[in-house]
Amino acid sequence: MSSELITSSIPGLTPRRGKVRDIYDFGDRLLFVASDRISAFDWVLPNGIPDKGRVLTQVSRFWFDRLDVRNHVLSLDPNDLDLPAGTDVEVLRGRSMVVRKTEVVPIECVVRGYLAGSGWKEYQQSRTVCGIELPDGLIQADRLPEPIFTPATKAESGHDENISFDETCSQIGSELACRLRDLSLSIYSSAADYARERGIILADTKFEFGQLDGEIILIDEVLTPDSSRYWPADRYEPGRSPFSYDKQFVRDWLESTDWDKNSPPPQMPDKIVRKTREKYIEAYEVLTGQTFEW
Repeated sequence: MSSELITSSIPGLTPRRGKVRDIYDFGDRLLFVASDRISAFDWVLPNGIPDKGRVLTQVSRFWFDRLDVRNHVLSLDPNDLDLPAGTDVEVLRGRSMVVRKTEVVPIECVVRGYLAGSGWKEYQQSRTVCGIELPDGLIQADRLPEPIFTPATKAESGHDENISFDETCSQIGSELACRLRDLSLSIYSSAADYARERGIILADTKFEFGQLDGEIILIDEVLTPDSSRYWPADRYEPGRSPFSYDKQFVRDWLESTDWDKNSPPPQMPDKIVRKTREKYIEAYEVLTGQTFEW
């Protein structure tokens, strides 16, 4: 198993660090470095999942190549940038994307095809998801009559907040909101059809977009196990929380401890790290049909 990369570093440069990615500014371009950090319940855990950042980057690469949508990726080779002397390029390989800098649209474009997560919780209370009325009688993990667009505000830390489509129009304008909604639903539909051919259900996902010279650009990561719920179709059973290709092992383990979710979380045991790594790699291999080799 590879060693984990918790924090990247490039001599002389200070990145903006998210929960997973470190972002370095190179003028009109950015370097995205996907670390092996993992978060749960809005906390980043003290240890990571070896190769997780590489899995996320390679899944994104696969989808960016497959989707017929303009995106921000210029290269996956960090050497295509003028890196400072002393940069450890080997550490960056497989987990880096050189991307165009865009004007980021401050909306998370979420598409849901199934009733799960916060959507299921809301439905139980009001028969709606993000204010969208749904039929009576749906059960947990049910497939929705049709996919729905449920935008959210982008949060630097903590939970993003679901907002209505009308609120989205107020924030970014009706024309842009409609274009993002239609594009998000189209990408989801295409990706879900492909995933189904691979024996995987794409339950929901979130996209981020930027604008460059008046054109909408797909940015950030795309259709990864961190930004999407993927369920093995052969284990899917409506009425219960489905088995998933993501960090469920970590969430389940944390729930079994006495951690209060209001203080720094404990370190993951080796068994949980190993199982979670295996699940991320399995997601990559089933989706792409390729062997993960690093």
